[in-house]
Amino acid sequence: MAYLNDTTQEQTRARSERSVAVLSATLAILFGLFLVWGVGFASPMTIHNAAHDSRHSFAFPCH
Repeated sequence: MAYLNDTTQEQTRARSERSVAVLSATLAILFGLFLVWGVGFASPMTIHNAAHDSRHSFAFPCH
């Protein structure tokens, strides 16, 4: 019986670690997309010039 309980705890822990990893990756991707799009549509020239080369490297049209 103890073996079954240990196995269940290990499976739960593995699922929990995977969910944290998936959540972290998803949030990082969403944050990165927000930064690219937020800077891409920003109108001040300072922001435009600061991110100009990185936007073009991602094929993001800015002008």
